[in-house]
This record gives sequence, C-alpha cells and structure tokens, in this order.
Amino acid sequence: MNDVFQILRNSVKTPEIRKKLLFTAAIFLISRFFVHIPVSGVNLAQLRTLFAQNQFLGLLDLFSGGTLANFSVMALGLNPYINASIILQLFTMIFPKLEELQKEGDQGRRKINQYTRFISIPLAALQALGMYALLRSQGIITTLSPVSLVSFILTMVAGTMLLVWLGELITERGIGNGISVMIFGGIVGRLPVIIGQTASTFSSENALNLLFYAVLGIGMIAGVILVNEATRRIPVHYAKRVRGNKMYGGQSTHLPLRLNQAGVIPIIFAVSLVLLPSMLGNYLVSSANSTLANIGQFMTTFFNPDSAQYNILYFLLVVGFTYFYTAVVFNPQKIAGEIQKYGGFIPGIRPGAQTTKYLNYILNRITLVGAMFLGLIAIIPTIVKFATSQQNAIIGGTSILIVVSVILEIFKSMEANLVTRNYEEFLRK
Repeated sequence: MNDVFQILRNSVKTPEIRKKLLFTAAIFLISRFFVHIPVSGVNLAQLRTLFAQNQFLGLLDLFSGGTLANFSVMALGLNPYINASIILQLFTMIFPKLEELQKEGDQGRRKINQYTRFISIPLAALQALGMYALLRSQGIITTLSPVSLVSFILTMVAGTMLLVWLGELITERGIGNGISVMIFGGIVGRLPVIIGQTASTFSSENALNLLFYAVLGIGMIAGVILVNEATRRIPVHYAKRVRGNKMYGGQSTHLPLRLNQAGVIPIIFAVSLVLLPSMLGNYLVSSANSTLANIGQFMTTFFNPDSAQYNILYFLLVVGFTYFYTAVVFNPQKIAGEIQKYGGFIPGIRPGAQTTKYLNYILNRITLVGAMFLGLIAIIPTIVKFATSQQNAIIGGTSILIVVSVILEIFKSMEANLVTRNYEEFLRK
C-alpha cells in the first residue's frame, strides 16, 4: 500500500507524468460532458422507464456508461469499435498480409488501427439503425423521414468515432490504454446511480444480504488483484560466451508468465458479442414479416440475461477469448527463438522446438485458471441474484473487473514512466 501511495506521490511531483494525468482527466471530463447531450426527438422519461423494465437494455446501458439511458450522441459507446477490433483480429489470423503488417512495429499498428476505424463506421451505422427500430417499436421515437433518419444515424456514428478519437488521444498523450480508460470512465460515472439502485432494494429485513454483497464485493476485488498480479516464473539460464577479451552470459533469470495474459480484453470482447443476438432480436421483433418477428422474439427470449443458455454462452465466450487473445499477445515460438538466440535455455529442456512445446504446455495450463476466473466473474451477478433472491440488486462482476484492472494498468503505466524518467536522468549524468 505504501508503494502505491509512493508511486502516486512521485507521479504528481513529476511534471511530465503530472501533465499526462491532467490530460487524461481532461479527456475524461470532455467525454462525460457529451454523455449529457441527448439526441433530439427522443422521449427520455419513457426511455428510462423502458430501461428500468428491460434487463438486457439495463446491462447495455451499464456497459455504455449511462449514455443509452440519456440517449446521448455517444449512445452506441465503443461497441462498434470493439466489434471491429474482434473482426480484424480474426482476419489477422486468416490473412498472412495482415499478420505481416501487425509485425511491422508502430507503423503496422497504426495501419491496423486505421483499418479498425474504417470497419467501425458501417458497424456503428447498422447498430444505430437497429436502435432506431427498437425505439420506434416502443413508441419512444416517432417515424422519421429519410433525411431525419440519415441525420439520426450520422449523429450516432459521429458520437462513436468521437469517443474512439478521445480514447486514442489518451493512449498517445495520457496514461494507460485509452479505450479501456474510456470504458472505465463510463462505469465509474454510473457508480452513484448503481449504488443508489442497489441500496433501494434492501431493507432491515434483508440486512444479511447487504452484508453478503459487501463481503462478496471485497472478495471479488481481492480476487481480481490476485489473478492480475499472479505470475508463473520459468527459470532461464544463459551459458557463458567469450567474445574477444570479454565474457558474456553465465547469469540466471526468469521468464514471467502471467496467469491472466489477456487482461480485461476478453470480458470486453465477450460482452460486445453476447449482446448482439438480443440487439438483433429487438430489431426483428418490430418487423412486419411474421417469420422475422418470431425469430426476433425467440432470440430475445433465448438470450435473456437471466437465462441459463445466455450465461453459459457468456462464460464460454470469455474463456475462448482469453485463449484467443493470449495467443495474440504471447508467441511461445518467438520467445523460445529469442532465448536460444542469446544462448539461453530452460533447465531440463532442450532449446528450440522443445522449449516452444514446454512454454505452450505451461501457458495452456495457467491460462485455463485465468480464463475460468474471468468467466466466473462475468456470470457472478446472475448467480448472486438467484442465491439471494434479490432480482433488482446489481453486483457488477464485469464492472469490478474492468475498474480494478484499469486502475492497476494506470499505476503500472505511471511506475514505468517514473523508471524511464529516472533512467534518462541517470544517462545524462
């Protein structure tokens, strides 16, 4: 705890890091300002009533940071961008040219980000059209003329792309990953409302449930920190080498493999995908075609957030995306090649192919633990609701995971900036 306060104190005292913190806070405030600018022609009172009655929409509003209940210009949030990222990541594994582009360093990553933004635009337009159909079917918005409908869709798309741009500004000039910080900001901005709604469901008769929720929340926070910080250390020895008159190597170190290599990304990806069937179902329900309307009704019922099949799918998506994203960020073959290149070896394991096989074996085992934990965190609100019979209370396992993970990421980023600054000052001397 003292180390955390020490990092925060040193960061605030350091002009460069303080400037980044203030910039991040300023971008956060700007984004929260736009949250309260509603789209014209929407009956907000009726909309909030609909969100209070529909659990799917309530979950979507929570994840969007309250932009949907206000139906602001940023009502779609970052979902189109996240879906575009998933599509591009899959394309990277299918098309060799995209994979080569991803390996080209900063230039390649910029190109990938540009393609992601391009894909986000049509996805945002489709989601805006689906949202319009849902609101029109509920009588919250009147039937718009073609010009007004185009204006409505363009407003939604512009709000999403503005949010993406603000997130990228944080990544470039602020602290932490901008997209994660923007999602974090939306969740934190909704915390007072969520706490008030949860507290209103309790009375003196179910005080035991309130205590249970408090203990569970603290336990979840502790569990997230423990899993995020847990690592498996693989010992690596380097043989002695003589070059000229100097001797290199001979030391021992370790390769840290994190229990959760993917961080919070699998949860974000899974939420974006698991909500799509319900969004599509709500769009089809209002269709004049009876067959499409029946399909839409089936999809909204089957993918109800309280249903067993919804939570099973959610759990499996989180586990699958954890393995998928771990494979993207950690390449055992590349790591084994780097170890062999510099004369290193893992005790008892031959360099090269055997090292790759060993790293894959270890990584699959520890990733399973991390993936199961993330999956449990994702579905724990439903489990708690059935266990306590408090259908209106909200314990956001996903929200807690994102908030705690982003805070840890920000502190690590500040610590890295402090180390870099001290190292540069040492070199100047």
